[in-house]
Amino acid sequence: MDEKQINWVTVEPGSTLVGSDNRSILFGGIGPRHEVSIDYQFRISERPLDFEEFSRIEHDSGMEIVSDSEWELAYSRGLLSGVEGSSESLADSTQDYWGKPCDGRPFVNGDNSPALIRKWRSGKAQTLTVFTNRRTEEPISDGVRMVVREHSGWSKNPLRIPSRRNHSNVIIEEILVCLVVGILPSFVWAFFNASPGYIREGWLNLVLGGFFLSILTMIFWRPRQPTWRIESDRMSPSRKKQ
Repeated sequence: MDEKQINWVTVEPGSTLVGSDNRSILFGGIGPRHEVSIDYQFRISERPLDFEEFSRIEHDSGMEIVSDSEWELAYSRGLLSGVEGSSESLADSTQDYWGKPCDGRPFVNGDNSPALIRKWRSGKAQTLTVFTNRRTEEPISDGVRMVVREHSGWSKNPLRIPSRRNHSNVIIEEILVCLVVGILPSFVWAFFNASPGYIREGWLNLVLGGFFLSILTMIFWRPRQPTWRIESDRMSPSRKKQ
């Protein structure tokens, strides 16, 4: 299969936001949320190719599997659509986005990292991670979109998100959540409802109960995390909404 047998959509250079700023277990996604700037034009296949079609692509055709960033730029401009429940493989393979280059290239973070796919649900595409069985080589999605890039290559020193999150900030945030959401409400409840002297004698139970309550809230909610944006040729965290 060559380029002429595929219908293409042209995507002009630009920037977009990739990832999630939500850390909750139920509603959160792959993070951190970050800006990607793609300075080259590229063409992306109008529809995903199934794996039988993909196997017929000529190795020297110049076509490659689209990266997560390129897919998101085309998607953010309304150029992509999919069948409800279908999924598409991407060239990226990672558990999260820490350390990712922000110039459009695929991000492969180790051989044992899960693959990234996009799954269509209710007219929108969600990013999911899927661990593959490399021995069976079974398809993890329904197909792939191909890309043809109009550039001479990527920089050797691209802008990147930091290689890991600031754990100190996360710990401080969790302590504040624990106090405000769990421990303080437990003491307020005991002050108005418990028997006299309970706070003095049962303070440890109140602290532990508040701690476990705050941990349970992680299922549904956590404060939004900063979005990493490109500012003056560097990546900077920002809470500005977009």
